[in-house]
Amino acid sequence: MKNYPHNPRQNMHAFIPTSARKVVDIGCNTGAFGEGLKNTRSIEVWGVEPNANAAKLASQRLDNVIVSLFDADVPLPDATFDVVIFNDVLEHFAEPWNALRIAARKLRPGGCVVASIPNLRQIDNLIHILKDKDFHYETMGIRDRTHLRFFTRKSILRLFEESGYRVEILEGINEEWWTSSIWRRFGFRIFKDYLEDTKYIQFAVVAFPE
Repeated sequence: MKNYPHNPRQNMHAFIPTSARKVVDIGCNTGAFGEGLKNTRSIEVWGVEPNANAAKLASQRLDNVIVSLFDADVPLPDATFDVVIFNDVLEHFAEPWNALRIAARKLRPGGCVVASIPNLRQIDNLIHILKDKDFHYETMGIRDRTHLRFFTRKSILRLFEESGYRVEILEGINEEWWTSSIWRRFGFRIFKDYLEDTKYIQFAVVAFPE
């Protein structure tokens, strides 16, 4: 099973409601994100991680770590968590709609899902497809070879709505588009609205079950 770096993802901390007291991080890897949360606020963080080696490390940092896939049989209590977190995880599911429906059952009334999802329309990815006439899978990033689904801003919104959620926040993160190329700067100036979503490597989502 693939190993990912110990990444605290601090840019996602702001999307976790300050009122949250108990959260679960799906695909928590080695627990970096939850550890960062616990260092900055009073919060109980659980994790679900299928990689036993990563889960062992996460268990040293989080309050409770379950070694499991996130599916209908995951041994997580229902109606328990203020937030279910998917940091660059939903794209690894064959059926992310089912994952979101399972997540809804784990939330307390008023709870939400917070997610980060890679953006297929990020400008460098588009240029790769157009210029190279290719879709070259990589070890990490938007074209990670373990991704089973690919999303744009529009299809992220549709994913959540089709799964029974109301999206409250859908915000681009990790802006990466600026170069010294006069043609790229000119394009973003002329086609500002059309290209706005291509600036971001990921989109952050905060959504509530309806």
